[in-house]
Amino acid sequence: MAIHKKEAFTQKEQDLAEFAKAIAHPARIAILKVLASRNECICGEIVEVLPLAQSTVSQHLKELKNAGLINGTIDGPRNCYCINWKAFEKFNTEFNILFDTLKVKNEKACC
Repeated sequence: MAIHKKEAFTQKEQDLAEFAKAIAHPARIAILKVLASRNECICGEIVEVLPLAQSTVSQHLKELKNAGLINGTIDGPRNCYCINWKAFEKFNTEFNILFDTLKVKNEKACC
């Protein structure tokens, strides 16, 4: 029986990796910028701004939503999305802690 290597890491490490994976595509970063600039956005408007097909934008929105980085509501034929700022604050704090820890450990040794 195979053991999942993921289980060997802390939940915090797994969560940070999932967050990083969710924003690791330039289209998703562009989508987040559009949402931040408009505070709320309908999917069709995002498609008008980005050089991507509707289906591609929808897939990226799905990934962002699954990661908890955006919230979405369905209003008839339209989907409305906005950034989940609480999730961003959580990950911002966690990444800062990680980077500060790595920096302190790196100051003791260099190559």
